[in-house]
Amino acid sequence: MLIQPYLFYDGDCEEAIAFYGEAIGATALFKMRFKEAPPDPQRPLAPELAEKIMHATIQVGDAQFMVSDGGCMSPNKKFEGFGVSLTAPDQATAERYFQALSQGAQVTMPFQKTFWSPGFGMLTDKFGVPWMVSAPPLEQPAG
Repeated sequence: MLIQPYLFYDGDCEEAIAFYGEAIGATALFKMRFKEAPPDPQRPLAPELAEKIMHATIQVGDAQFMVSDGGCMSPNKKFEGFGVSLTAPDQATAERYFQALSQGAQVTMPFQKTFWSPGFGMLTDKFGVPWMVSAPPLEQPAG
């Protein structure tokens, strides 16, 4: 079974893909624009949607998530009730990702040492997506 987040950006998906590419090394594995979908006479394509992202699959490390501009019709785009958790391979990388994602973001918890991690921070990026960036624990609990 595979569970993947699917994030709707309501018009700025292309910008988000580029931002995540620079900030955390994300790569678009697949990208389809609305104009590339088969025409549907029952629901004609609005001209302003033609270049918008209908669907894209993004790879970050070993994980994938999906993104779209949706129908670009939401008056108040809000991402609520979840957070994207990003665990970097080490503390320096986690801090670098946090700083990169912080551009234009609202930091809700600065990147700092916690009782569970040598580095952890939370922010809501400039697109409204909540992130939790973490370094792995220094020592794994005995099992």
